[in-house]
Amino acid sequence: MDFLADALRQALLLLVSPDAELLGIIALSLAVSGSAVVAATVLALPFASVLAFKRFPLKGGLLSLMNTFMGLPPVVVGLLVFLIFSRSGPLGFLELIYTPYVMVIAQFILAFPIVTAISHSAVVGVDPAVIDAAKTLGATPFQKTITIFKEARYGILSGVMAALGRVMAEVGAVLIVGGNIRGYTRVMTTTIALEADKGDFELAIALGIVLLAVSLLINSVLYYLQRKGKRQ
Repeated sequence: MDFLADALRQALLLLVSPDAELLGIIALSLAVSGSAVVAATVLALPFASVLAFKRFPLKGGLLSLMNTFMGLPPVVVGLLVFLIFSRSGPLGFLELIYTPYVMVIAQFILAFPIVTAISHSAVVGVDPAVIDAAKTLGATPFQKTITIFKEARYGILSGVMAALGRVMAEVGAVLIVGGNIRGYTRVMTTTIALEADKGDFELAIALGIVLLAVSLLINSVLYYLQRKGKRQ
């Protein structure tokens, strides 16, 4: 118990007076995960709208694929991205392996199906009366789409926050493709795993507290958005 209490005390002191390494790890974690989710959202929303409004062959298959990929194992994604971007892989010439950029790509793959599937559900759940009203008022297809997205905004934001929570907490993919290089590709989850293995529990606990705080914030926002959406 004394050991745990001392480790927790040291972790809290580290949070009160953070050093450059701790701040760098937190900043990189937020930058990598944030960039991945932003990119996923930018591409997922048009894709979700196509799945919602257009009829084409294999549409049902694509929807099933997106729903299935919401539970993609991070280590499998990390392995796939590593094989593609490694020196002997088809995109090895880009020299992205063991860089933050390839970590963003790995997390993008995890986030994209989550944003797509949840956004699609939110869009198709919009009251048909809203769509009929937009048509009656002479809205163009683009204006109709914007109206529907405004109505579904809380559901869409829920998907974005869910994706952010998923990628912020994952360790397998970024560990495989990023290499956990100190001062370059080390993020909160990989640092916690490494430092705990080394027995440096002060830094691991400090980052664990930060990660829990971020997770709590994400889940609080997600809960608020879901409540807000139900009131509409």
